[in-house]
Amino acid sequence: MLTSIGLIASAFGMSVASALVPVISVEIFVVGLVLKSPEVPWWLLALVVTVGQIGGKLLYYYAARGLIQLPRFMQRKSDPGRHRGRWAAWLERFRFSCQTRPVWAGGVLLLSATASLPPFLATCVIAGWARVPVSTFLITGLVGRFARFAALAVAPGIMIAWL
Repeated sequence: MLTSIGLIASAFGMSVASALVPVISVEIFVVGLVLKSPEVPWWLLALVVTVGQIGGKLLYYYAARGLIQLPRFMQRKSDPGRHRGRWAAWLERFRFSCQTRPVWAGGVLLLSATASLPPFLATCVIAGWARVPVSTFLITGLVGRFARFAALAVAPGIMIAWL
């Protein structure tokens, strides 16, 4: 019992770390944990990793909204009003599209949370910048990430049973 609690706590920590540091792969950790310790319930593992991931990504979302003060070395050096080219115009049109078509924005977030296409970290930042409602971000992120990690947690058992 204590071993399972320790593994779940480790999974939570690993999921938060991987949400904040993109080079850490929580997917490999989940598959390895399932193979090494099959006594951990797949749904609990998927739920804990999902909550940790969304908690970490929420920091990126809030930073993009401007609600979290970034360290000085991460702040923009130039005046944002100075850059008024095609890229800035495209970003403004994109922000407008996210606000006027919330189902489209939610669909992109759900796809990204589930399949990581486009990368979920990028969509978290863009969703915050585009002012996608936090409820939309949380619901689509939790559903998509749970589906992703549940599939990863169940996959080794299915493969072993199939072979």
